[in-house]
Amino acid sequence: MISIRKLEAELWESADLLRSGSKLTSNQYCMPVLGLIFLRYAYSRFKMVEAEILKGRPSRGGRVMPVEASDFVAKSALYLPKEAQYDYLLNLPEDIASAELKNKDGDTMTSLGEVVNNAMQIIEGQSEQLTGVLPKNYTVFSDELLSELLRIFNNSALDAVGGDIIGRIYEYFLNKFAKNIAADDGVFFTPKSLVKMIVNVIEPKNGILLDPACGSGGMFVQSGDFVNQSGLNVNNTMTFYGQEKVEYNAQLCLMNMAVHGLTGVIKSGDEANTFYHDAHNLAGCCDYVMANPPFNVDKVKSESTSAAGRLPFGLPGVNKNKEVGNANYLWISYFYAYLNEHGRAGFVMASSATDSQGKDKDIRQGLIETGHVDVIISVGNNFFYTKSLPCSLWFFDRGKSKKLLDKVLFIDARDYYTVVDRTLNEWSDWQLKNMNAIVWLYRGETDKYTALLEEYHATLGSNKPFSDQVHELSEKLKTLRAEAKKAVEDAGKREKKKMQAEYDERLAELTDILTVAKEANWLYEKFGDGTYADIPGLCKVENRAEIEKKGWSLTPGAYVGVAPVEEDGVDFKERMTEIHRELLSLQKESNMLMDTISKNLEEMGL
Repeated sequence: MISIRKLEAELWESADLLRSGSKLTSNQYCMPVLGLIFLRYAYSRFKMVEAEILKGRPSRGGRVMPVEASDFVAKSALYLPKEAQYDYLLNLPEDIASAELKNKDGDTMTSLGEVVNNAMQIIEGQSEQLTGVLPKNYTVFSDELLSELLRIFNNSALDAVGGDIIGRIYEYFLNKFAKNIAADDGVFFTPKSLVKMIVNVIEPKNGILLDPACGSGGMFVQSGDFVNQSGLNVNNTMTFYGQEKVEYNAQLCLMNMAVHGLTGVIKSGDEANTFYHDAHNLAGCCDYVMANPPFNVDKVKSESTSAAGRLPFGLPGVNKNKEVGNANYLWISYFYAYLNEHGRAGFVMASSATDSQGKDKDIRQGLIETGHVDVIISVGNNFFYTKSLPCSLWFFDRGKSKKLLDKVLFIDARDYYTVVDRTLNEWSDWQLKNMNAIVWLYRGETDKYTALLEEYHATLGSNKPFSDQVHELSEKLKTLRAEAKKAVEDAGKREKKKMQAEYDERLAELTDILTVAKEANWLYEKFGDGTYADIPGLCKVENRAEIEKKGWSLTPGAYVGVAPVEEDGVDFKERMTEIHRELLSLQKESNMLMDTISKNLEEMGL
C-alpha cells in the first residue's frame, strides 16, 4: 500500500526544492503551485467523469458520440478542452516557439508559461465561479522550472492511491504554504482539526451556510465532506456564502472549493468587510454559520457598525474616537444575528472573550439568557501554524431542545491533543470523535455514541474490553521492539538497513492500532456504554443560575475543575534524595572532565 503521508512529503520536498532554487518568495510561489495542483486535480476528475459518461454513450455508425461540455455540467464537473488538459501540457515539445501554438485569442505562444496561462484562461471560460480567479502569471517561471513542476504533480502514485487524493494533496500544500507564508506576513489557514470539530458539532445537512471570514474556504470543504459522507449531494442540499476582505484569500477559497467540486458565492474586497457589510443580506436567514475571524481587532468605526445592524445585544465598548476597541464581541453578535430560528453557529474565538468585562460582559449575559449558547470548548496552545496562543470554540444553537435551554456544555480540552512537532498540536480523527461523543451524550444522542464504540471494536478487530486490548497491544509492542533490536544487530552489514525499515513499518502499524485502543479506552472509562457524566478536569454541564453566580463567565476551566491526580506510588522525599545524589554525581563527573580538558589544552600549549 502506498503511504499517502510519504507521498505528500515527497511532493512537497520536490516542489519546495524548486522554489528555493528560484528567486521567488513563498507568497509569489504559492498561488501558481496551487494552480498546477488544481489543474492536475481538475484533469483527474475530468477523466473519471468522462469514463462515466462514455459508459452509456450512444453511438452512430459504430462511432461513440464525443463528450460535450453540457455532459459535464449535468455531472457537476468541470469540462476541460484539450488545451487545458494536464496530459496535453505534459507532452508539449521542449521548444514551444517551434510548435507555433496559438492561444485562445489567436496569438502565437513562445513559452510554456504562456501555454499554462492560456490553459487557465480556457478553464475560467468554462466556469463562471472561477472567472478572474485562477493564477495566470506562469511566465515568471523558466520553461525548465515549470516543466519540472508539471512532472512532479503528475506522479502516477496519485492515481494509484485513488479516492480524493489530489484534493488531499492540495490541502496538504495549502497547509504547508500557510506555515511558510507566515514569514511573508500572510495568514489565512485555519487548522483542519479545529474546522473539523466545528463541523462535527454543527452537523450541517441542508440549507444556507455562511462563513463571513472565509479565508481559504476550509469550513466549506469540511462541510462538503460531512454532507457527502452522510449520503447526500452537498451541491443539491447546501448553499455556501462567504465574505473575505482580502481578495488573494478569496481566490484561494474559490480554487479550494472548485478542487473539491463545490459551488458557492464568495464576495471579496471592501464590500466584503463584515464589520460594515452584510454582503449577502443574510441576517436572520442562515441555517449554519461557521468562522475563524481575526481576534482582538481594534479601531473599528462604531457608527458604521451600528448603521450596518446585526447587533441584537448592542455595541461593545466604544472609545472617545468612536471606535470599538476590541471587535471580538462584534463578531460574536454578528454570528448570532445571522441565524434563523433553528440555526446553529460554530466559531473560533480568542480565549479572553469567554471572561472579558465591561460591555462585553453585558453582551455575553444577553447571549446566555437566550438559552442558545450550546457548547464552549477550551483549546490549548500551538494549534495554529502562525500563533502559539490558546483559543476557544463557541457553539450556538437556536433550535436547542427545551430540556437543554437552561444549560451549557463546557469542555476543557487544553490537555487533550496529539503532538505533531515542537510547535504544532492537533486533534487526531479519533480524538475529534471522542469530543464529539461528549456532545452527543449531552444532547441525548446515545445511538451515535454506541455506533462509535462499534467502530472502535471493528477497527481494533476485537470485542474484548478496551483496557485489556491496551494491555495486550502494549506487551506486543514491547516484544516487537526487543525482537527488532536483536534482528537488526544480528543482520549482516548489507541487510541492516532493509531489516530496520521492515521492522519500523511493523512497529508503526502496531503503534497506530495501540493509539486507537488507548483513545477507545479513554472514552469508555469515562462514559461506559453511553451515559453522560461530568468529568472533573474535562467536561461539565452547567445551568444558567450557576453561570450567573460566576459573573456570566463562559470559561470552561471555571466549571470543570481539575482532574484528580493519580497516585503513582512514589515516595516524594525518597525520590528527591535520589535525584540530589544523582545531581552531585553528575557535577563531580563534570568537574573531572573539565580538569582533563584543561590539562590537555596546557599540554598542547593552548
